[in-house]
Amino acid sequence: MIFASPSIKSASERILVTGGCGFLGCNIAAGLAARGRSVVAMDNLSRRGSEENAEWLRQRYGNRVAIEIADSRDTNAVDALVSASTAVMHLAAQVAVTTSLEDPISDFEINGRGTLNVLEAIRRHNPRAPVIFASTNKVYGKLLDPSEVRRVDGRYVPDEPRFAYGVAEDTLLDLYSPYGCSKGVADQYVRDYARVFALRSVVLRMSCVYGPRQFGNEDQGWIAHFLLQAIRRRPITVYGDGHQVRDALFVDDAVNAWIAALDNINGISGRIFNLGGGPSNAISLRDVLGLIAELRDDRPDVRYAAWRPGDQPWYVSDIRAVSQAVEWEPRVPVRQGLHLIERWLDSHIGAGGASSSELLEARI
Repeated sequence: MIFASPSIKSASERILVTGGCGFLGCNIAAGLAARGRSVVAMDNLSRRGSEENAEWLRQRYGNRVAIEIADSRDTNAVDALVSASTAVMHLAAQVAVTTSLEDPISDFEINGRGTLNVLEAIRRHNPRAPVIFASTNKVYGKLLDPSEVRRVDGRYVPDEPRFAYGVAEDTLLDLYSPYGCSKGVADQYVRDYARVFALRSVVLRMSCVYGPRQFGNEDQGWIAHFLLQAIRRRPITVYGDGHQVRDALFVDDAVNAWIAALDNINGISGRIFNLGGGPSNAISLRDVLGLIAELRDDRPDVRYAAWRPGDQPWYVSDIRAVSQAVEWEPRVPVRQGLHLIERWLDSHIGAGGASSSELLEARI
């Protein structure tokens, strides 16, 4: 599938979304376009589902979203696109721990060098352009060992009272795995370019985001992956015992937070925020499997395997800082969000995606 590149000059009033045809990137591009803003979605279209997401954006928003096939490692392309943009939402990344273990150099080139390319392009060519960066909770490493959590009602909870509201931004970094290292490097570069070069940058350390247009697998997008396996009646592999906890954030809520960060950039420049579903949307893997069984009226085939390196037994974002800074809070509870993504995936698989637009129109 080939998309015509936009004229760089014609993109001068557009917001650049790198990784704009990935799951979160395409939803952010759509959210901006729905608010009347023009967007350039830059993507190398290498990830599964990215070409389909690009086509969805093109059909849904026409000229309001231009698709630019480019890679963040290409400095010439990045320079040209950043120069012609009013703001940058930087999501282009290698996102899987397992892939980083197989090819650490490529992982660094994409996540570390690719982010530095974006920052340098802004610094040299467009220093007033805000940049919002997608970091990850993996910068905190394992955070807790199994001995530091206890099981309550089928889910792990931490013993330490400092985690009563979740993991706050002042938690020490403990980069674990090449992926954690490469994202951590990028995370700190984005922060430091605000301090040293006065760039208007914000870091969002993302937790578990899920929703329509996510083509999940075992390495990334685990909620969508669990649902896909259940819909296809294939076994689901849980690494660990399934009592581990994550805070799930529905994609519409994530998009609202990203756009709120951009709209409030003057007041939050240089800051780092943890962005997830927070304590009210904390859920164990086993709980998600139980909800899937209710939705499907059929218990999925679940198998258990050993913990993977760096797996966190518990992670919940403390979202008080971001909620206060940009007047945002998650609105879609996990049960409702699972129902929405299950409907989209079910329809998408069963009808080749023909009714996905209607489902997205009906989203809350």
